Amino acid sequence: MFTSVLMIEQPLSAADVDFVTTLHDDDLSFVVLMRPRGDEDRLLRAIDDVALGELEQAVHEADEPEGEAALRPAALALEHSLQSLRTAGCEAVGQIIDKHPLDLLRSVVEQTHADEVIVLTAPHLVEEFFHRDWASRARHKVGVPVLKLYAHNDVEETPDEEE
Repeated sequence: MFTSVLMIEQPLSAADVDFVTTLHDDDLSFVVLMRPRGDEDRLLRAIDDVALGELEQAVHEADEPEGEAALRPAALALEHSLQSLRTAGCEAVGQIIDKHPLDLLRSVVEQTHADEVIVLTAPHLVEEFFHRDWASRARHKVGVPVLKLYAHNDVEETPDEEE
């Protein structure tokens, strides 16, 4: 069984699931670590949106739940992602990253004897330029290969709370 620790920021799209489940020919097991939106990252996200030409998204950055308010959407996104991986025939467990993402990553890699880490994220131009993105920082923390992939935007609807 080939084990990957998969760090994500949004629910996996069908394209993401297809991509990560076809990287290896072995039976696959995933440990998914979901990071909720942190309010400390708002400025960096807005700069990234502007740099990528997504001005409409930059204007609406403040509309997305962050901090404590982001925990419920993150839990729904995690459950959606786990179910999608299981439907694709993989073993999948996961958890929300509450604090210290890289320390948690290192301990999960050690506990599960993971073969690799996959960081599946939207582009973060400012953090990537300064090598402060998850993948760059993870390479200095874990003793396994770290693969950085960009998430697809065609995310299926995840279940929301009753409106």
